[in-house]
Amino acid sequence: MPYPQDELHASEELILDLHPHWWFFAKSSAVLVVVFVLSLMAQLNDWPDPIKVIAGVGLLITVVWFVQRYIAWVSTHFVLTSDRVIFRSGIIAKHGIEIPLERINTIFFHQRIFERMLGLGDLDIESASKDGAQRFEDIKNPSAVQNEIYQQMERNANKQADRISSGINRAQTGGDSIPDQIAKLGALRDQGVITEAEFLAKKAELLGRM
Repeated sequence: MPYPQDELHASEELILDLHPHWWFFAKSSAVLVVVFVLSLMAQLNDWPDPIKVIAGVGLLITVVWFVQRYIAWVSTHFVLTSDRVIFRSGIIAKHGIEIPLERINTIFFHQRIFERMLGLGDLDIESASKDGAQRFEDIKNPSAVQNEIYQQMERNANKQADRISSGINRAQTGGDSIPDQIAKLGALRDQGVITEAEFLAKKAELLGRM
């Protein structure tokens, strides 16, 4: 089940859409196989009826557990776009996290020995949010995901710098007077397009031309 495209912004590009590593439901799969074999042996051999009943009930419970884990796996997405990191899980009761790329500070990944052999691990993303660090478990190839997030962060920062430069250039063009240009720069600052420091530096430059 892919991540729904209608939940992306108009100019947003989908980079990664990952379900948890298959290890996510490996335990339930192994238990299901073992219980199935035992239940089959109980039915094919002359075992006491109470044991056959217990084996059948155990098989039913194990199947339900496996289906629950599979549904959880299908409905869990770790998504990287050109603007943010998104985590979604659940079908009825849903849980979600969104971290804008510009708010991410540091990314760590953790792999134990057997996890390195299987190609999975955990990602810790530290951001300038109220929750601080978020851990995402059972990520496929976490080192590659970490690298891709850093690349998208750099591209995102470059796009923001281009937008700021474009906004400043628009404010300085059109033959406006210097007070009008300063007023336009002030509006860009108020809208969050440029920072206070950038506003003051450009304002000083314009006043120096008078």
